[in-house]
Amino acid sequence: MAGRSSTSVLLLVSLLLLLAFSHVAEAYKTLPQSACTPRCKNRCSATSHKKPCMFFCEKCCAKCKCVPPGVVGNKQMCPCYNNWKTQEGRPKCP
Repeated sequence: MAGRSSTSVLLLVSLLLLLAFSHVAEAYKTLPQSACTPRCKNRCSATSHKKPCMFFCEKCCAKCKCVPPGVVGNKQMCPCYNNWKTQEGRPKCP
């Protein structure tokens, strides 16, 4: 019986954490246009090619309403941002 109640508690805690983090992920997917520039400045802060990075990041943000967190990676948070490709098949969004 004790094993069953601890499993129930663990399941409840897991569901609560999932709900909490799903709102964080959703916030990255619904950015207003005014939030694009600050997010893109952060996204492009580590590159030496800031102008092109900002140009494409803001273009991607305007279309996708999303900028992944961090300076690199995390593109799975924004499927549109992740899947938009150039004619050559390379990622369009930084």
